[in-house]
Amino acid sequence: MRICQAKLLPWVNQTNNAMFSTDTYKRRREVLQQNIQAKGILLFLGNIENPINFADNASHFRQDSTFLYYFGIQQPHLAAIIDLDENKTIVFGDEMSMDAIVWMGRQETLKEKCEKAGVVETRAYADLAIYLATAMSVKRNIHYLPPYQSFNKILLSELLHISIVDFKPSVPMIQAIVAQREIKEAQEILQIEEALKVSNQMHLLAMRMAKPGVKEYEIVSAIQNVAGSHNCELAYNSIVTINGGILHNHYKMNTLQSGKLLLNDSGCETPMGYASDLTRTYPVDKTFTPEQRDLYNVVLNSFEGAKAELKAGVKYKNVHLKACEILAEGLIDLGFMKGNAQDAVANHAHTMFFQCGLGHMMGLDVHDMEDLGEQYVGYTAEDPKNTKQFGIKSLRLGKELKAGHVLTVEPGIYFIPELIEMWEAEKKYAEFINYDKVKQFAHFGGIRIEDNFLIKENGYQYLGPELIRTVAEIEDYKANN
Repeated sequence: MRICQAKLLPWVNQTNNAMFSTDTYKRRREVLQQNIQAKGILLFLGNIENPINFADNASHFRQDSTFLYYFGIQQPHLAAIIDLDENKTIVFGDEMSMDAIVWMGRQETLKEKCEKAGVVETRAYADLAIYLATAMSVKRNIHYLPPYQSFNKILLSELLHISIVDFKPSVPMIQAIVAQREIKEAQEILQIEEALKVSNQMHLLAMRMAKPGVKEYEIVSAIQNVAGSHNCELAYNSIVTINGGILHNHYKMNTLQSGKLLLNDSGCETPMGYASDLTRTYPVDKTFTPEQRDLYNVVLNSFEGAKAELKAGVKYKNVHLKACEILAEGLIDLGFMKGNAQDAVANHAHTMFFQCGLGHMMGLDVHDMEDLGEQYVGYTAEDPKNTKQFGIKSLRLGKELKAGHVLTVEPGIYFIPELIEMWEAEKKYAEFINYDKVKQFAHFGGIRIEDNFLIKENGYQYLGPELIRTVAEIEDYKANN
């Protein structure tokens, strides 16, 4: 049986494969086996190296997070199975060929890495197709997760003899994995805090560099260098922009100008794959203008109000709505909105300024487990999102919080000229929005404040070293640096 005809690249140098203890991976797999309500085979597909423009020039390799969670091996072209019926775990992959050794040198063998993960049985990568074909011939269930890499979509189609459009990922497998991965172990929290220590340095450097005449890409390059100097990668493409009204703005060619704000949304990933995700907004000058200060404090008040709501048992959707009400109250006080804040939020008028959700899970992924499906990670079957309403539809996390959840809180105010123009023409929410004043700020940009939290039974733990966020703290830092 053939396995996906795409060329398999020689695996990258991973001699510094950072891993937890052997017992960690064995215990995680044992818990999964105990908790999953299913029989058959659990299939885990590792990632490959993706070519940039030809096969031997690949993008930076990043292992699939679920594979990393249960096996810890950061090497491309691996797969694994947990056979629930036979209580057997196998990793499928190939040892280095002589050609690979010639080009890259002798490295730790796959068998040695698997032993560190508590897996004693390894087989050739091509044997995966044989193992699954044998299982399917006697009608055994193959449980798999939603693939996101094109290679793995094609591979899975060939392994299971089904069209990509007919994939039916295993709901029991997804639910069991989400239930396990969403509760962070103490050693995972330490990893996230290590990422936050580095991210803190990234953000402070950006604040020091933010001056008129500096290019956005100069700051992006500098903060990426901070991550690299700590043997970390960026957790996602940094958003460093004077056009903060664009929510995910990766354009970085602008020159910083006096009178503008700079929004920096960036985080790093540790060698073990754990992410951080911080955002700060501050003036290019040493001080905020009065208008910037007023709007910044509205966002800060929303952040503080949302933070105070965090604890186990609270629905994050309600935390989001609390943050929205505080934003609306502040915008009413400043004359951008009118009427009653609760009524404005109930009618979604605040989404003129806050078009997204308050936060998301975080861990091995910056948006943790988003590949497994928002309906399982951020919501439940008993309490689904079930809305296409602008604004709230973008809330990735709405379910009841549990002790051990790690998440972001990131309220913001965003002025989007095209949205302002369209809604004014439609007279949309005219009873709540003062369009005359809003139009004066159409090109203001945006403000976001974001930090990372661990949920506790009776509250929260702020993760990492606390990064300055008040107007006074930021102005003092810029004045003295």
